[in-house]
Amino acid sequence: MVSKEKLYEAFGELVYAVAKADGIVQNEEVEMLHNLLSNHTWASEIEWSFSYENSKNHSVAHVYKKALDVFQEHGPDAEYTFFVEVMELIANSNAGTAASEQKVIDDFQRDLLQKFKGDLNLIGNEE
Repeated sequence: MVSKEKLYEAFGELVYAVAKADGIVQNEEVEMLHNLLSNHTWASEIEWSFSYENSKNHSVAHVYKKALDVFQEHGPDAEYTFFVEVMELIANSNAGTAASEQKVIDDFQRDLLQKFKGDLNLIGNEE
């Protein structure tokens, strides 16, 4: 299992992937992230990784894969519900949610679910 710090850094990367999915990170998305995280314990880690990826202009696919690897290694976590809610609010913060942004959110949910179901099947087969 990865540390909570790594988990939240990966979340910042994932939020970047959502914001960048339509081609450009909008100011409204950055402001929304900052507002949503204003009282969050891990806000600085999330915002730092978001800003880092944005400054490097990394591709959505690269950042998504890197973040997903962390989530899959970490395993199930109740925070994933919060992550999805934040991603949806950020995607919707500038003229509605683009199809490309929604795809990143949907892929995240699907990919994690498939991984965790696969893990359960492996555990079931070991018994």
